[in-house]
Formats: sequence, structure tokens, C-alpha cells
Amino acid sequence: MPTSAKPSAETDSASAGSRPAGAVTDRLVRANTHYAEEFTDPGMDARPVLQVAVVACMDARLDLHAALGLELGDCHTIRNAGGVVTDDVIRSLTISQRALGTRSIVLIHHTNCGLESITEEFRQELEHEVGQRPVWAVEAYKDADQDVRQSMQRVRTSPFLLHKDDIRGFVFDVTTGLLREITPAS
Repeated sequence: MPTSAKPSAETDSASAGSRPAGAVTDRLVRANTHYAEEFTDPGMDARPVLQVAVVACMDARLDLHAALGLELGDCHTIRNAGGVVTDDVIRSLTISQRALGTRSIVLIHHTNCGLESITEEFRQELEHEVGQRPVWAVEAYKDADQDVRQSMQRVRTSPFLLHKDDIRGFVFDVTTGLLREITPAS
């Protein structure tokens, strides 16, 4: 299946503004049909083989499995805008550890993140546009290294997590593909 980074004839024929509703979803459903034709049940359960949970940004440039040498079933992957540790991430990590056996946590932000170019004013703009302010914080930041440190601290101080001895944070460089480890705040 071609990626959006390399347009297919199907995506070339319609620009994003004129694409009929559902066209992308229809493409994904067709791809799933082809996938299912050769799919075999891998016989796994939900417990990750490597007992690790990875929290990362949702950015489409991050192919986490390839970048980290992971296979299906190796880890739990939790993604959101910025890869920041929010209450919902703590919820997922807690379930991952307490119900599904993970012990290690890897946090990954990246260079040139969209959260570096917006501010918390985004919430006020949404409120003016739709008439309701979101209850969630944008979690925008200017310094990826510092935000990784903050995310590491949020994990370390959560009373809900059992295993806090293997928490590491990184910034992924979107131009080189390399991870740079971030030293936690002392």
C-alpha cells in the first residue's frame, strides 16, 4: 500500500480539498481486506514480550517499530500529540503495568514537533470558534529536552505505577532517525 508520502494515482487524482468524504477510509478498508487475506493469528495475548511500554508523539514521520527494531507483540505503544505524559497516558501505563506485565517505560519526543509551534492560546482560539473551551491542556512546549524531563518526572511521581526503575527518555531526530537520550532532572 503506498504511503501518503509517496502519492499513488488514487491520491494524485484528488487534492485534499476536493477528496470525497470517506475516500481515505475506503482506501484503508480495502488495504485491510488484502491484509486479512494473508493474515494468520500470531497466537499472542496482550502482554508485550519485552515488557516495555513506549510513549511517543503521534507524528506520522515516526515509525516506532522500525526505529526501535520492534516486532509485533514486543511492546505497548501509547501515542498522542507531543508524546507528553498526560492523565490518560498515566491511565494506559498503569493498565499496561498492573494488568499486562510491563516493567520498562520509554518516552520519545522528536525534533520539529508541531507542539513547538503552537501555544496554550490554541484553547482560547477553539473556545471562540466553537463556543466551548476544551477541558484538556494543549501541553505545548518550546524545548523538547525539557519536556521529556517533565514527562519522566510525571511518570516517576505517579502513585499508580508499580515499576519506576527503568524509565528513559529520548528525542528522535526526524532528519537522521537517531535517538538522543535525555538525562532526567536531578
